[in-house]
Amino acid sequence: MTITYTDQVATCRGLGCFWKLLFRWKGSIYKLLWPNLILFTLCYFLLSLTYRIVLTQSQRDLFEKISLHCQMYTNLIPVSFVLGFYVAVVVGRWWNQYLSIPWPDSLALYVSTLIIGQNERSRLIRRTIMRYANLCILMTLTMICPAVKKRFPTMDHLVESGFLMPDEKVLLDSMNSKTSHPNYWMPLVWAATIVTQAKKEGCITNEFSIKTLVDEINKIRSNCGSLLSYDWISVPLVYTQVTTLAVYVYFLASLMGNQYLDPRKGYPTHPIDLVVPIFTFLQFFFYMGWLMVAETLVNPFGEDDDDFDVNWIIDRNLQVSYIIVDEMHQEYPKMVKDQYWNEIFPSELPYTEETKHLQITPFLGSAQAIEARTEYNDKNNTAAVTSYDEKMITIQEAKNKPKISPKVSNDVVTSLAREYHKNVYIHEDHFNNFSDKEEINQERHSNYFGESLISLTDYSRSQLLPRTSTQTQYISRSTPYSASSCSGDESDQEHQI
Repeated sequence: MTITYTDQVATCRGLGCFWKLLFRWKGSIYKLLWPNLILFTLCYFLLSLTYRIVLTQSQRDLFEKISLHCQMYTNLIPVSFVLGFYVAVVVGRWWNQYLSIPWPDSLALYVSTLIIGQNERSRLIRRTIMRYANLCILMTLTMICPAVKKRFPTMDHLVESGFLMPDEKVLLDSMNSKTSHPNYWMPLVWAATIVTQAKKEGCITNEFSIKTLVDEINKIRSNCGSLLSYDWISVPLVYTQVTTLAVYVYFLASLMGNQYLDPRKGYPTHPIDLVVPIFTFLQFFFYMGWLMVAETLVNPFGEDDDDFDVNWIIDRNLQVSYIIVDEMHQEYPKMVKDQYWNEIFPSELPYTEETKHLQITPFLGSAQAIEARTEYNDKNNTAAVTSYDEKMITIQEAKNKPKISPKVSNDVVTSLAREYHKNVYIHEDHFNNFSDKEEINQERHSNYFGESLISLTDYSRSQLLPRTSTQTQYISRSTPYSASSCSGDESDQEHQI
């Protein structure tokens, strides 16, 4: 049974919220660890009393030497590294096993949507497909989960519970006699065959629906196979053994190495005698507790407190499957206009008085609060315009740019540039009409720093004609796309102004 405490740690205030969990017993480390802790405590105090009361002086000297020797070499055991890496592997494996549990909800939605018909035959097809899917999941779980196996120990129990029909049981038994391998996949084969039959009977309208249903059936088979793989391929035994030995040998050595010795002997590591080794017990609690966590999570399909509620999953899956494909098939509430029909969308959803403090303004970006000067340079400010030699586009650069006919007047050029392309370059011959460089600079300044150019998105169908010859190309408003334009006919795309 999974122990959940999420509601108690939803909000952290004051001294924190984890301290609320320290006094829970079910699913706690105390419940796992108390037999080991009691045994370790008894062994420690038995040795301590023997040292203090039973042994003679010469025997005490030998005991002290053994204790110092154990203390020196105990720290050489890499228990933290070995145990930490092992627990990380086990926890990752534990979560992946949960993700591999098959859920028939997606298949039920597809079955309800794609297999049409309100007659008894269509209803039988939908319910049978979902029963086979749940039967496959159940047969897989009986192979890996002791709790499920105890609940459904034989095929007769599957028949009695309604997952399996008597004639289907006969087919399964006959298959078991032919092969010794698990036949959990047989119900899914039956389900896929029924999907094909439904297409022949007109309950499925197209081939894509068949593919969708078969793909969902295969996903269930894949997840069932993953569960069996996790049950078959465990964490390597050698790693489990070395981790267990490291922890147990460490604490066996600490029984002697962490004993309090006579402080009058002047041992550097034993300046005082506290009798009760508080930090040794804490060390045992943490390390041994770590190992017990790994032992609990290495197989989450058992009967520990934090193992998966597999029997509940079985009941839930069957009920939800039948509700989706039968009770709710092609049923939905009457469609009505929502309360924001006239507003399109709500400007803001309401808050209760208790949650009003959670209301925040939208995030507009980290640069939103920066204040910048909003005015632009003056058009007539000749200081902002660089010289003709620095800003003049060379002839070589201009040959690689789209060109505007020199016959077109300056007003038309400016209009076209503003209407069709905000980065259009003016042909160099256009500037030969001016008498001096000052007029050229003023004209270029007017073209480049004049009115804002309209974005191309406003004229998404405008085209810049390709250059196919040395003739000057003209730019104009293009006609709507047609078959000839898609085929690349240049003669239909050129329109002179």
